[in-house]
Amino acid sequence: MRNKTIPVKTHALLLSSALVLGACGDKQAEPAIPEPLTEPVADQAVVNSNTDKQVYWGDLHVHSRTSFDSFAFGNDNLTADDAFRFASGEAIQGRTGVEAKLTRPLDFLLVSDHAEFMGILEGIKLKKPELLGSSLGKRWNDLIAEGDIRGVINEFTSYINGRDALDAGYVPDSFASDVWASANAAADRYNKPGEFTAFIGYEWTSMINGRNLHRNILFRDGADKTSQIKPFSALNSTDPEQLWAFLDDYERQTKGSVLAIPHNGNLSAGMMFDDVDLAGNPIDQDYAQRRLRWEPIIEMTQVKGDSETHPMVSPDDAFADFENWDKTDIGMNVLKDDEKIDAFTHSYARPALKVGLKLADELGTNPYQFGMIGSTDSHTTFATADDNNYFGKFPDSEPSPERLTNKMGGSLWENRLLTSSGYVAVWAEQNTRGSLFDSLERREVYATTGPRITVRFFGGWNFDENAATADLVVAEGYRNGVPMGGELSSNGDTAPTFLVSALKDPEGGNLDRIQIIKGWAEQGKTFEKIYDVAVSDDRAPDADGVIPVLDSTVNTEAASYTNTIGAKQLSTRWTDPEFDPSRRAFYYARVIEIPTPRWTTFDAVRYKKELPDDVPAEIQQRAYTSPIWYTP
Repeated sequence: MRNKTIPVKTHALLLSSALVLGACGDKQAEPAIPEPLTEPVADQAVVNSNTDKQVYWGDLHVHSRTSFDSFAFGNDNLTADDAFRFASGEAIQGRTGVEAKLTRPLDFLLVSDHAEFMGILEGIKLKKPELLGSSLGKRWNDLIAEGDIRGVINEFTSYINGRDALDAGYVPDSFASDVWASANAAADRYNKPGEFTAFIGYEWTSMINGRNLHRNILFRDGADKTSQIKPFSALNSTDPEQLWAFLDDYERQTKGSVLAIPHNGNLSAGMMFDDVDLAGNPIDQDYAQRRLRWEPIIEMTQVKGDSETHPMVSPDDAFADFENWDKTDIGMNVLKDDEKIDAFTHSYARPALKVGLKLADELGTNPYQFGMIGSTDSHTTFATADDNNYFGKFPDSEPSPERLTNKMGGSLWENRLLTSSGYVAVWAEQNTRGSLFDSLERREVYATTGPRITVRFFGGWNFDENAATADLVVAEGYRNGVPMGGELSSNGDTAPTFLVSALKDPEGGNLDRIQIIKGWAEQGKTFEKIYDVAVSDDRAPDADGVIPVLDSTVNTEAASYTNTIGAKQLSTRWTDPEFDPSRRAFYYARVIEIPTPRWTTFDAVRYKKELPDDVPAEIQQRAYTSPIWYTP
């Protein structure tokens, strides 16, 4: 596709009249979120018999008050320290007075505060003299003192959109260095190798004419290396190629390691996975190689929607219509109907994986050979992704009787549309920065929309016919194949075989099915097909080859369900029945839960409210593995 010219529109996320800076006021505390309304399952088998790798759970996208928008939307009190403490299992009181606590702590966390104007509003509140002595700091402080928050917001959005040039020295170097050093120090303080991993990083927040190109920057290193640089922001450049150059310079300068994680392609209006660069030139091999080098994974499910696929580009996928945000881009520009298919083809993960195969045929390198993770993009500092313990994106998205009817930031998207997603699962040898980063870089990771479903996925040519049992999958998978994120080369005319095993979340719903999604390229065109490879409840395909749908056990009046359907564990060995050894292909596993109540249903019951009719009462949560690629 070619980038289309659209009018520049002020970033709606920053225009709400509800924005305040340190003036939220005290609010009546709400009762703490109740315990889960379903009983946990106690009897759990062990999927991973390989003692060298365990699954670790985390979130690589959380914001503290150091982010401009987090502070502006009301989170003026919670810091990176609070985010790490919360992820480690501590109870923290939110801005609205609600106490938040994870029933199961995470293993790792990245506080990814926005690089653009990092710490400015926090510094103004704290009356940092070096900041107030700058032209921008003094001007914004005066506007806030006069009650003219709109003036601050207008300036911010004008700078972010590139319409006005920034003053020379708009942020004193000493202040910017102190803010970055503080972020580094917080991560180092909470990093406990073997117990809890606190990553250092930030978010690069490029948005061109309202189209989302955001990336989270993740460092493998500690402050001894990361403190040698200053974050490269979208104020330096909105072009990802310039960001990659910065990452390259960082590694050359420090001998450290870093990667970038694109997110919310679903809100990019087709720019995230385009086949042209920002100048409109066709992607060449150099571009493809650099993108593959610096962006090995993407965040494809989070609070602003699920980015796996869309019914318009996957019309034969019965599960494609899942938490789609498809009305606007990140700037709330409404998408035109005649542009949607083209835009979605270059916005969602599955069609992007197919575009990558086509480009690989043309260029010899696949720029979109990425693994898939989930994260929250929480701006409350709370990394929550459980439907019955969901704390939203901003303080006005925290649990309250109003959040079924109010809007995010006061005037943006309805809070009820937010998605309680997601987490990243990493298969690694140990819980350390180095081990986790290396697994992320080699794509041995997967995404979930919240539940902690344990999934293994391997591809190979010589798997034992009896290897499908859960206790053999891992040993056989590593011995005779490659794990998720890996690559298979041609083995004559032999079709690849896959081992997949999934174990339910011990506190979640049983499993409905495991599917393998295949995509391939052929004569300049791309295709996809979905195979139900393991299903629960002894269901057989009907005359049309379709697996019958399970009857839901969800009780919307009580926000409950029963695990009397589905399976606790599913595993299988599957060989591609339609394999063409001459065609590039990818395969990934999608694990679907039985229906459970959506977070809005829990809210309706807790606060005795009517469930809105524009959100589903129940949901089928899922996990997505990173693909395995076949190259002729």
